[in-house]
Amino acid sequence: MTTFVDRVELHVAAGNGGHGCASVHREKFKPLGGPDGGNGGRGGDVILTVDQSVTTLLEYHHSPHRKATNGKPGEGGSRSGKDGQDLVLPVPDGTVVLDAAGNVLADLVGQGTSYVAAQGGRGGLGNAALASARRKAPGFALLGVPGDVLDIQLELKTVADVALVGYPSAGKSSLISVLSAAKPKIADYPFTTLVPNLGVVTAGATVYTVADVPGLIPGASQGKGLGLEFLRHVERCSVLVHVLDTATLESDRDPVSDLDIIEAELREYGGLENRPRIVVLNKIDVPDGKDLAEMVRPDLEARGYRVFEVSAVAHMGLKELSFALAELVAGARAARPKEEATRIVIRPKAVDDAGFTVSREEDGLFRVRGEKPERWVRQTDFSNDEAVGYLADRLNRLGVEDRLMKAGARSGDGVAIGPEDNAVVFDWEPSVTAGAEMLGRRGEDHRFEAPRPAAQRRRDRDAERDEAQQEFDGFEPF
Repeated sequence: MTTFVDRVELHVAAGNGGHGCASVHREKFKPLGGPDGGNGGRGGDVILTVDQSVTTLLEYHHSPHRKATNGKPGEGGSRSGKDGQDLVLPVPDGTVVLDAAGNVLADLVGQGTSYVAAQGGRGGLGNAALASARRKAPGFALLGVPGDVLDIQLELKTVADVALVGYPSAGKSSLISVLSAAKPKIADYPFTTLVPNLGVVTAGATVYTVADVPGLIPGASQGKGLGLEFLRHVERCSVLVHVLDTATLESDRDPVSDLDIIEAELREYGGLENRPRIVVLNKIDVPDGKDLAEMVRPDLEARGYRVFEVSAVAHMGLKELSFALAELVAGARAARPKEEATRIVIRPKAVDDAGFTVSREEDGLFRVRGEKPERWVRQTDFSNDEAVGYLADRLNRLGVEDRLMKAGARSGDGVAIGPEDNAVVFDWEPSVTAGAEMLGRRGEDHRFEAPRPAAQRRRDRDAERDEAQQEFDGFEPF
């Protein structure tokens, strides 16, 4: 049964925003209490967060579909809907987030590092929030915006300082078991190690981690054996250790040729050329192994490698090796650039940036693309004439109508707002005044402007008095 997974495809869906409410306040003896529809709640986000207690992506291998909760719709009495709850997904340290095309979206390293994989939709405004001096009683509300729905890939790259690489059964698992407190599976057959193992080593004042990578064979970078699946775990390591078997029973192998083959695979994989290398000649407790190590050591040192002869079984040469690795790790840490505090960068919008584009396609259709126009279309209830008129007003104030006219659009031409797979298409009519005809001008309710007899009588008396005063002022005495 699989217990370690380092690559999964995850289907995430953020919560949808709740719809706004169109409501009129009703109370005894107050038939026209005004709009009191509340706003819809925000949809929940899907957030990936690094958790040190998580070491594998196995949970998402079995349950790849994850969805946050939706926002609640608004209600009458100016009651806003409840926001959706964010869905926090714990991932191992060193997880890389990629989109469906393989582009890196985030590299999550360090406890608590977070990334919003899918953003929840915005809640729609209720008619109470849409009311204004000109639109006293809106008979509509805005719809909630759907949350993001997308497929992402998660890849785990082990965060370690030292990587042990070499042929299967070269003794990597035995070496990490004696250098640290790790307890990997050890057996006398190839590919015993099926997953990377991590161990913590203390050498003087330096504490570092060592990763045991499953055995590599010729062609690993092209997918043979287990190499391609686990070579990515070497990318973050500062030091590479070639563990060479000096007591192999295969007649066509020797430590030098093994080193050349593994180096060729690392070059083929790419990105590891500048990592310092150390060569470990293992199994010198075997008589033939000791003799072979003494034979190949001068050749390896002539190539510029630091060579250590060790025996994981007999615990020979381990102290010198651990301190040599600590020295290289400390040097690599000192050479890293210091992390600077996150700087807040403000990028104001350009003066001539309208926030949308208008383009004419080959079939004569005019397409409008932009964050605001597309969001406004998604929030519009097209079964409500007043809501459609409100959308027309917003687009006109944004300048969409002027840009369409400059692009050559004429009355009756087709206009699409949004991407090709999810667009709203309509026949364009310049300066359209839409709305509920029973309300007169859009957004106005004449019931609030009913005649007031007492006020009218007072205005008539004032007019008569003013007229009399004018006549008196114009009278000339004899």
